[in-house]
Amino acid sequence: MGLLSLAIWTPILFGVVLLAIGRDEHANMVRWIALIGALLGLAVTIPLYTGFEVGSAALQFVEKAVWIERFNVHYHLGVDGISLWLVLLTAFITVIVVIASWESITERVNQYMGAFLILSGLMIGVFAAADAMLFYIFFEATLIPMYLIIGIWGGPNKIYAAFKFFLYTLLGSLLMLVALIYLYNVSGGSFDLATWHQLPLGSTAQTLLFFAFFAAFAVKVPMWPVHTWLPDVHVEAPTGGSAVLAAIMLKLGAYGFLRFSLPITPDASHEWAGLMIGLSLIAVIYVGLVAMVQQDMKKLVAYSSVAHMGFVSLGFFLFNDLAVAGAIVQMIAHGFVSAAMFLGIGVLYDRVHSREIAAYGGVVNTMPKFAAFALLFTMANAGLPGTAGFVGEWMVILGAVQVNFWVGMAAATALIFGASYSLWMFKRVYLGAVGNDNVKALLDINKREFFVMALLAVMVLYMGIHPKPFTDVMMPSVTELLQHVAVSKLP
Repeated sequence: MGLLSLAIWTPILFGVVLLAIGRDEHANMVRWIALIGALLGLAVTIPLYTGFEVGSAALQFVEKAVWIERFNVHYHLGVDGISLWLVLLTAFITVIVVIASWESITERVNQYMGAFLILSGLMIGVFAAADAMLFYIFFEATLIPMYLIIGIWGGPNKIYAAFKFFLYTLLGSLLMLVALIYLYNVSGGSFDLATWHQLPLGSTAQTLLFFAFFAAFAVKVPMWPVHTWLPDVHVEAPTGGSAVLAAIMLKLGAYGFLRFSLPITPDASHEWAGLMIGLSLIAVIYVGLVAMVQQDMKKLVAYSSVAHMGFVSLGFFLFNDLAVAGAIVQMIAHGFVSAAMFLGIGVLYDRVHSREIAAYGGVVNTMPKFAAFALLFTMANAGLPGTAGFVGEWMVILGAVQVNFWVGMAAATALIFGASYSLWMFKRVYLGAVGNDNVKALLDINKREFFVMALLAVMVLYMGIHPKPFTDVMMPSVTELLQHVAVSKLP
């Protein structure tokens, strides 16, 4: 069994074992099995990085076996510089979420942990799939555990939020399925992504395919105006669900643009780049303004996620290596920062059972250690230099200025809005005199919570201060992708 198969199936196997264990009488044992499964899942991804050949744009750690012979579907896996970090990020965040959910989840612990581990394996499958049908199956399968996580362990409106999440993402994906079947027929019966990348396609076909893929991936990112499901889902989802949704699931859509839209329909991508840049800038600016007026901490961070992911879609459609690499760096950085922000809100929610900003005030007086971490993550969310939140956004802005000064200028306003809503929330929740008796009674974070926050803090600072290992791995793949997209595929 190859390393990628191990990375996918180790957490899924542990997840299935957890589902088989009795409900709540073995809760502590379940937590430890989940942690072992998550740690093993992370351990098998480490050799992917240590054995990765930096400087090569080719797929590495390739595994290929016939799966459904009649339809020429293959179990075909591989990672390049673009997908490697997303696989590692998924495995890392899974460990974080298992530790963070240790005490907050008390009912159906085995099902909760099992759902997370299965979701982790499926998401790694999306990033590693080199066969379009395999990609589609993993892509759709991620909906099921996430739907259950929101619908079972969520807040008062959890059923509404779970349905909204499922319907939005499923409807977009059905159009993608039509596109995959069309490409299968045109290519002479192949689901191989590399074959599709070389396939000549007419102008009309490319445009229709581009929008079919757009329907699936834009909802997932989510881009404006199909972002409205995200705040509702974040507000209702349990803390771990919000962390994984923001840190990894949003990246599935962005990753789809890189694997499908750009290389399969390069002419349509260039033709409609203006639209994509426009929608991305609306997400960056307008949604940033919407974030400023939120009274619920989770909603504020959810809207800020849409704004930050606007940088990702913006970078992809500027077609220069600095912007595209910056967008991928932003995907990874947003994974660390958004997970930290949601887990931080979870720490407060576990104690006070309110996400309203008005329910707090002066938290720094009773939780000084936690407030220090919160300040770091807030600054990273605002894009402070020296944190992970700065690097990707700065690269995208630089890349945008090279293409069009005004696009770069518009994108740069996000740094102002990001600082405004992030610091405004921090001021009202953490600073000043103790706001009420609930805040007065707060206890600072325990060792487990401190460990989770410290791990994320290390990653946020390391990526902000020394992003070179991240960019070195991805640059050859980015360069090759852009060379491919620059060549017309019109017959």
